[in-house]
Amino acid sequence: MFESLKPVGMDPILGLMAAFREDIRATKIDLGVGVYQDDRGRTPVMASVKEAEAQLMELETTKSYQGIAGDPEYNQRILQLLFGAGHSILDSGRIKTIQAPGGSGALRVGAEVIQRARPGAKLWVGVPTWPNHIPLLGGAGFEIVEYPYYNLNSHQIDTDAMMDALRQVPAGDMVLLHGCCHNPTGADLSNQQWDQIADLALERGFIPYIDTAYQGLGDGLDEDAYGVRMMADRLPELVIASSCSKNFGLYRERTGSITFITETPEQADIVAAQAMSVARQIYSMPPAHGALLVSLILGDKQLRANWEAELTEVRTRIQSMRSLLADNIQQNAAGIDFSHIKQQKGMFSFLGLNTAQLDQLRDEFGIYIVSSSRVNLAGINSSNIDYLSDSIISVLK
Repeated sequence: MFESLKPVGMDPILGLMAAFREDIRATKIDLGVGVYQDDRGRTPVMASVKEAEAQLMELETTKSYQGIAGDPEYNQRILQLLFGAGHSILDSGRIKTIQAPGGSGALRVGAEVIQRARPGAKLWVGVPTWPNHIPLLGGAGFEIVEYPYYNLNSHQIDTDAMMDALRQVPAGDMVLLHGCCHNPTGADLSNQQWDQIADLALERGFIPYIDTAYQGLGDGLDEDAYGVRMMADRLPELVIASSCSKNFGLYRERTGSITFITETPEQADIVAAQAMSVARQIYSMPPAHGALLVSLILGDKQLRANWEAELTEVRTRIQSMRSLLADNIQQNAAGIDFSHIKQQKGMFSFLGLNTAQLDQLRDEFGIYIVSSSRVNLAGINSSNIDYLSDSIISVLK
């Protein structure tokens, strides 16, 4: 049966991780893997999460299945986190969310539901984007159309080209947007750009599909949700995939949600039923542990305050590493301006180095960066910043 299958190439980031593990140099640095690391190079369990786990040990009385929609309290509290507790959409009856296995599971469930609702819809994806967006969503049957997002030369969003492309999107097509902390560029839409895209969505009749995986890691929990909340105010339909991997540090717990906003409450009920039907066919029931932890944290005043304080520390550390790296490598023989790194948000930025320079960093200095030159700023710490900066300066001579 399997003789016709061909080998599948390793994902470039997974391949880079494997090469990093095999490197025996004590000075090696991994800036490829997309997880948060603290100043000691660890991906820690948040103290608020540990406290919630201790409480859950006492409160949990069963390991039976959850319902297909997941934990109801988690779903409600995630909606309040995304939209703010007082947002009018929450009482409209037009919004439904179901728990999903991480942001990837949420994206796929959303895609499958959209395919059921409008089989011919195309998905417009900004270039560049998270590498798994296209196989993950295209695998659900979407025809992918690319639109310009980031200018590699100016290190900024290519606003004019992006808006020109979005003016061509037909009614009923989907436009994928990053809610905040754009992966891989770190270049986020301004509030004005969000407003302009909402204007176009109303004019053209396309539906935004927002992937928000980093709420709280950019400017703050409320600030990072501007686009989601504004579009929920203004647009009749919206789809949002969200993840708790980064802002709660729950990577391996696979905790996410898919949220649908529809024109009427009746449509919302139908869409939720369709989403559960999709989930039943793919994974049946979502994992419970991470969602129960998030629900406990968001539902307890002190736990939430502790979590928000920890999230602020994470955000502040990333911002400080951005500034420090940009300042350290600004004076380079190649005359490259790295000031854009300071202006961007979240864990990622493009350095703009070429393949030969990236190869030299890996081979001579043990610094691992993906071929696009995207770097995870959270992989930088007080122990490796000087070595990293000196190494980059060296390959720019």
